[in-house]
Amino acid sequence: MNRILIVAVTCMAFGCSQSESAGEKVEEVPVEGKISEIIRTPVEADGTVDTFNVARIEFEEEIYDFGEVNEGDVVTHVFKFRNTGRQPLIISDARSTCGCTVPEWPKEPIPPGGEGEIVVRFNTAGKKNQQSKPVTITANTFPSTTRIYLRGFVHSDGDASNDGHGH
Repeated sequence: MNRILIVAVTCMAFGCSQSESAGEKVEEVPVEGKISEIIRTPVEADGTVDTFNVARIEFEEEIYDFGEVNEGDVVTHVFKFRNTGRQPLIISDARSTCGCTVPEWPKEPIPPGGEGEIVVRFNTAGKKNQQSKPVTITANTFPSTTRIYLRGFVHSDGDASNDGHGH
């Protein structure tokens, strides 16, 4: 422990470089498989941005209009996508702005040219009138977030008629 403290203090006082590290070697931590080969982030450590050799997520549709439904209905839609990039696509998160909209996404990498689906469920209980629910997908793409939307009109339980009066 004291040796680590001495090395840290020495580095802070004199600045460490490869040649001044007193023969210390950085220990590599073994991992299963070659993670570095499947995970590639578009922003490099030096701040440069690689927008060419990255994964790309391309949806068949980014907005799904579910039309008109009654309050309490659950709207489910499958957003299909393709990885049109040069690296495996890894979706790390997909979320909406409220708990009424729940996305499910593939957890495994999608290879270049591969396809996948994000299933989004919108529970309209307590929601009424015009609705637009975004789902933000975070992945190893550039930019790192992409949005898809569920849109439509929810008739409240008190509506006298659901005859599609132009909403």
